[in-house]
Amino acid sequence: MNIYRPRSPIFIIAYKEICDSSRNRWLAFMGCMFLLLSLSVSFAGSAVTGSLYLPELDSLMSSLSTISVFIIPLAAILLCYDSFVGEEESGTLLLLLSYPLTRSQIIFGKLLGHITVMLVATGFAFGLTAALLLLVGEQYHSGELVMAFAQFLLSSNLLALTFILLSYIVSLKCTEKAKAIGCLLLLWFLFVLIYDLLLLTLLVSDFSFVNQLLINVLIAMSPTDLYRAINLVAIEGEGANSLAMIASTDWGLSAMYLLFLLWIVVLTFISHRIFKGKPL
Repeated sequence: MNIYRPRSPIFIIAYKEICDSSRNRWLAFMGCMFLLLSLSVSFAGSAVTGSLYLPELDSLMSSLSTISVFIIPLAAILLCYDSFVGEEESGTLLLLLSYPLTRSQIIFGKLLGHITVMLVATGFAFGLTAALLLLVGEQYHSGELVMAFAQFLLSSNLLALTFILLSYIVSLKCTEKAKAIGCLLLLWFLFVLIYDLLLLTLLVSDFSFVNQLLINVLIAMSPTDLYRAINLVAIEGEGANSLAMIASTDWGLSAMYLLFLLWIVVLTFISHRIFKGKPL
């Protein structure tokens, strides 16, 4: 039987990364983890109130994004932290560079493979959740629910792509896998917890120097807060919850998606330059 094998070097490397993730059960693990997360929030999130019911769509998407902002970056980090330092330690990176491959092909091949793994895992989990909600949730309008989950899936994978690239940069700069995972967990802690807490503190404060321009700049400086803002603006998040104040930014969805793409372009350029100048 003839089995298709990709011929482009980029697709060959991407295919190899996807096969590695499937072989070590990482793809299945992430898919099940995201599925458990989305099903718990969708069907059991109301249990804390003493009764079970399906939440309103805006409340559901807000809850999903609030939890996913912690889980998705962490999953991307654990997937990619040893992409370069691990292969350098084992000697396979030097072997790979002995083939007629450019460093650009290697890095873009890995990037394509890893984002495909994240896309399959999140697409399976959140897509299945949306399908189940369509079947049992009579109060949901099918078009609105599909659009909400499609937007959520897009923003989630942009967030994953950002942290994949951050993982590449750290993996290229570190000489040991233990140092790489330690540095990346510190970055995760700073972006997801510390920076977020500082931003929310400024939002609820009455400091005279806090204005809309400063809020916009601070949101743009963090991919996790861009992710929060995109999902809150998309559902027109309002209310007393301090997290919803992030939606007060006067940027539209298009501008925030462009900022996310700018993050990705800049991080791709940095990782490529580091890899290109890295002696082996």
